[in-house]
Amino acid sequence: MRRRRSVRVTGGGERRGGRPTAGAGRDRRPARSGGAPVDPARWAAYDAVTAVHRDDAYANLVLPTMLRERGLHGRDAAFATELTYGTLRVRGTLDAIVAAAAGREVDRIDPPARDALRLGAYQLLHTRVPAHAAVSSTVELVRAVAPGAVGFANAVLREISGRDVEAWTTELAPAYETDPIGHLALTHSHPQWIVRAFAEALGGDLAETTRLLIEDNERPPVHLCARPGRADAVALADEVGGAPGAFSPYAVYLPGGSPGELPALAQGRAHVQDEGSQLVAEALAGAPLDGPDSRWLDLCAGPGGKAGLLGAIAAQRGATLTAVEVAEHRARLVEQAVRGLPVTVLTMDGRSVGAESELPAAGFDRVLVDAPCSGLGSLRRRPESRWRRQPSDLPPLTRLQRELLGAALRAVRPGGLVGYVTCSPHMVETHVTVTEAARRSGVPVDFVDARGLLPAGMPGLGDGPTVQLWPHRHGTDAMFLAVLRREPS
Repeated sequence: MRRRRSVRVTGGGERRGGRPTAGAGRDRRPARSGGAPVDPARWAAYDAVTAVHRDDAYANLVLPTMLRERGLHGRDAAFATELTYGTLRVRGTLDAIVAAAAGREVDRIDPPARDALRLGAYQLLHTRVPAHAAVSSTVELVRAVAPGAVGFANAVLREISGRDVEAWTTELAPAYETDPIGHLALTHSHPQWIVRAFAEALGGDLAETTRLLIEDNERPPVHLCARPGRADAVALADEVGGAPGAFSPYAVYLPGGSPGELPALAQGRAHVQDEGSQLVAEALAGAPLDGPDSRWLDLCAGPGGKAGLLGAIAAQRGATLTAVEVAEHRARLVEQAVRGLPVTVLTMDGRSVGAESELPAAGFDRVLVDAPCSGLGSLRRRPESRWRRQPSDLPPLTRLQRELLGAALRAVRPGGLVGYVTCSPHMVETHVTVTEAARRSGVPVDFVDARGLLPAGMPGLGDGPTVQLWPHRHGTDAMFLAVLRREPS
């Protein structure tokens, strides 16, 4: 499992190991002489972007803490959020434009000035902030974090402000006719290897690939999961001012705001979860099964969203769920997510099936493998991941995926079901992993047509037996689902 580093970021950009403590993230503006003050929203965005680039932090973890501890609400919080996520999302295009305007590669620009320029370029090219305000506020930010670069930053920003984003990308992107992947990558701000992987998963359809890239750059809505037995989706939608989901019977779409403040979450009646994740978990739980159906297993349970939904369904059907997570801090998150449900949380390696008494071979009726993956299917929600991931990450990930799926096939009883799920459409993490793991496992299996396990009328589910969900087709993360039945002995 990939461990996330816990970081502490202050207004001065300091990093300390360990868990955030009281006062972490407070706005401590660097002392400087002259110039106008930098507004708190831009400070928060700068500190969040810097934490992501310098400390490998995750924006969805550091930014909310900063907003809360600096007392930013309403328009200020919304502006900081837009600046942070927008800048991270289109960083590739911004870097190309900054490099052209500066006459040097962005790697040769001092990191504090570089992050400030990215924020300034985003305001100039992607927001309604007046050009003079975007330039002047960014120059003041540079004055605070990299005072020696003030003149340079002012010149670069004024050069950028002379054209809109369409003019810049037209000038800088390769011609579509001769290099379509390169053109799409720069125009829609994705690394070329990811564009190529998306195109392959979409059968080479570059028009549809373009629609996917556009959707990937949209701010995603928040989805809630109304836990069966504890909440009804329609009633929950009325309660929170949202709308029932299009496909999952448990989904609620939020119009905005902070979901963490909703009473339904604090009371355990709902949790935040993409509708695609709900659909693949419910598909495994709802698949027809002959024989006993009382012991379920979630082999990679952290942080607990799918375990929470499966546990709620299991409670209604008299079943129990064993949730396995190898990382202790993620296992604690699972325990919080399944509180009050018939779920046992084990902190151990899911690959130890058959070697541990709590994970007996052929001991479970339904097994979910929500495998660690590249996360390319959730780039809308974690925009920094597109720049953090590399093709070299795939071999160790796919090896782990095959080992976990092999363990799941050992864990399921003859006649039982295994659901293999990844939040990635990359072919080597989906079709290649599933076919190779099944072939190497030595366990006889049949593929169940997963299309029939999803709600009737869902469009664009392909030819089966596996299913790939897509942001541009279904409004979900790009979740992959394969369902395998172990042949009866």
